[in-house]
Order: sequence, then structure tokens, then C-alpha cells
Amino acid sequence: MSVFDPKSSADLLALVRDWPLATLVSNGSDGFAATPLPLLAETDAQGRIVALIGHIARRNPQHDALCADGRAVALFHGPQAYISPRIVSKAKWGATWNYAFARFQVEVKITPERTPAAVAMLAEALEGRGEKAWRPEQMGERYDQLIRHIVAFRATVLSVDARFKLGQDEDAQTFDEIVKAFEGQPLARMMKEQRPK
Repeated sequence: MSVFDPKSSADLLALVRDWPLATLVSNGSDGFAATPLPLLAETDAQGRIVALIGHIARRNPQHDALCADGRAVALFHGPQAYISPRIVSKAKWGATWNYAFARFQVEVKITPERTPAAVAMLAEALEGRGEKAWRPEQMGERYDQLIRHIVAFRATVLSVDARFKLGQDEDAQTFDEIVKAFEGQPLARMMKEQRPK
């Protein structure tokens, strides 16, 4: 296990939940294709991500590629930033980049019958619940027009490779200086969460 591995499956789930816009990459007869798509995590009883739920435009060429071959990679990027030596007092310290990243190898299955449910799930995940939360049905007739042009999919997770490179290997003073430079930003919060106790 690397110092840069997420501390738990809950940390990986938080990355996907908090930064849901993934890049879905597939390889079809016309070569590689990539589309940015918001994806939702489906978990098992232990909280491990077992699938990713999303939808794609039917006219997107990647739709046909995924129908022919569902193998794909979903890339999630969390908070990230260039870390300049100017913010660190340690002599001869070199610049670096801090980031949180996860790569899911998946098998995509197009599920048209789940399209309304997938769209509703995404809206609820992003809007929350309650009477002030927006729901897709509020579009009225436009909803009926638009939903015909998209299709849901379920991407079964085959493997996961995650790297949370967030200064875990820095000495305490350097770590604190970096956190101070990014105080109030998601990067600083995640750095503190991933710091070994």
C-alpha cells in the first residue's frame, strides 16, 4: 500500500460524489473517444463502488462505440494545484503538483429502460431533496422531448486505481505551509483529511 492511496473506500466514494464530472474514455472502430459526463456511484453493502450510473446522448458517436464494445475507463479528478517552492521555506525544495485522481476500468451496458430513473437520480444527487430542489419533470413538455435523445448506462467496475497525492510524504512544517497557502480551498481540506495521523 502506498502513502498516496486513499485512506478508505469512503474517501474514494467522497471523491466521486464531490467531483462527479468524469471523463469516460472508450476505444471503438474509429479509435479512442472521450466524453465528460457526470456519473453517480453505486455501492455494495461495505460502501465500495461497484458501478457508475450515467447517461449519454444517443447522437454522441461514443454511444455506438459503447454499444459495440462496452469496455471503457472513467477518470475522476478531484482538487488539484501546482505547488510552488515560493510557498515553502525548506531549502532546495522542488515544485510539485498535488491532486486526487481515480481511474475506474468499467464494462458499460446501455440501459434505455432506466433513463428516466438515471436522470432523476442525477438531479437529486446534485439538487438535493425538498420542495425547493429542482426536478427534471418541471421542464414539462421539454422533458419529454429531451429524454428521447439520451440513454442511461450502468458501468460495472472491473478495477480501480486511485492516487491521492496530497503531501502525505512532506515533513510537518512543509505540509502546514502548503495547507496555509490553500486555506479555505478544497485542496487544503482534502490534504488535511488524507494526512496520516
